[in-house]
Amino acid sequence: PQAPSPRNDIRDCSAEPPYLPPTATNTTARLAALRGLMRTQGAHAYIVPSTDAHMSEYISERDARLGWLSGFTGSAGTAVVTQDKAALWTDSRYWTQAERELDCNWELQRTTSIESIGLWILEAVPAGGNITLDPFLFSIDTWNSYSRALHGSGRTLFPLETNLVDQAWGDQRPLPSSSEIYSLPAEFTGSSWQQKVAGIRQRMEQHPRRPTAVLLSGLEETAWLFNLRGDDIPYNPVFYSYTLLTNTTISLFLNESRLSAAARGSLSSGCPGPLCVELQDYGQVSAHLRRYTQDNVTVWLGTEYTTYGLYGIIPQDKLLEESYSPVMTAKAVKNAHEQEMLRAAHVRDAVAVIQYLLWLERTVPQGQVDEFSGAQHIDALRWAQENSRGPSFQSISASG
Repeated sequence: PQAPSPRNDIRDCSAEPPYLPPTATNTTARLAALRGLMRTQGAHAYIVPSTDAHMSEYISERDARLGWLSGFTGSAGTAVVTQDKAALWTDSRYWTQAERELDCNWELQRTTSIESIGLWILEAVPAGGNITLDPFLFSIDTWNSYSRALHGSGRTLFPLETNLVDQAWGDQRPLPSSSEIYSLPAEFTGSSWQQKVAGIRQRMEQHPRRPTAVLLSGLEETAWLFNLRGDDIPYNPVFYSYTLLTNTTISLFLNESRLSAAARGSLSSGCPGPLCVELQDYGQVSAHLRRYTQDNVTVWLGTEYTTYGLYGIIPQDKLLEESYSPVMTAKAVKNAHEQEMLRAAHVRDAVAVIQYLLWLERTVPQGQVDEFSGAQHIDALRWAQENSRGPSFQSISASG
């Protein structure tokens, strides 16, 4: 029997010199830039997550900070960088991918638990050290978990509102999307945005604590509430936004210049009055929330999609916390028209899949199809169906 050949598609940091596959990214300069910025901030460790400021499962290239810093492009992971170490935590789906993409500046930690990250930090950072992170990239629960993991250790966890990875990335960082934010036609929604707003305000009145405002951070919440769509994140019909909805006012935070004429007209149709949507710049949400919470108010939010950065602005006695906002729970219950639309979409998709299976039966025996060309073909068949806006995730194509 032949001796098994060593794998050459993953790194070997024990070799002399270390072996890196062509898929690995050289991160030496990136880490040096980040460490220089950490020194200026007095940070002994910096934590980098894989999510964005809206706790999105999928993110835009502009928000792929973990990918830029480490070279690792999996959808879930956490990095911690100190002045002399860098480590990446990810789950078993991505261990082989990480060994292909990381260079030897990085340790791979085959777990995702915050307890494990906390123990690593306690070993890597001496007592008296500062552990920093961007509070607008961490959920309330995740912040609290880090706080517990480091509690009583003599190390300080503190939020740093300037994102150090963004600074190190500089002008190489991808620009924000400039594509149009458009209205979803009434034939697809079954209810107008004005009806949806009225329904949420009714829930506010019926709640025992009578909240004066609802804060929306999840991107699909604002998209659903106003029947608007965009394409800021691949495969997701959303756009970067926040909403603060009160009993009498509606503040929508986004890049206003991107709204289509029809969308702008729809949002301003109730002006002046309680159904007038006041458009504000996306970056103003923190300042607006700070001003709003100076009065006698109660802000209702869903903790699953709100970052610690926004949460920390609101005084504790003015908070109404639930796992999901009333918009997220309302969105989950589809009206009769939406149900009809869902069924019709599934029928159209089934037609595309049946066409694909027939095509495969005819083409595979000729030896002309591989996984990639197969994925391209099913995407094309789906695009050809009426009302298609593309797939909801990249086709996962495999055989054997």
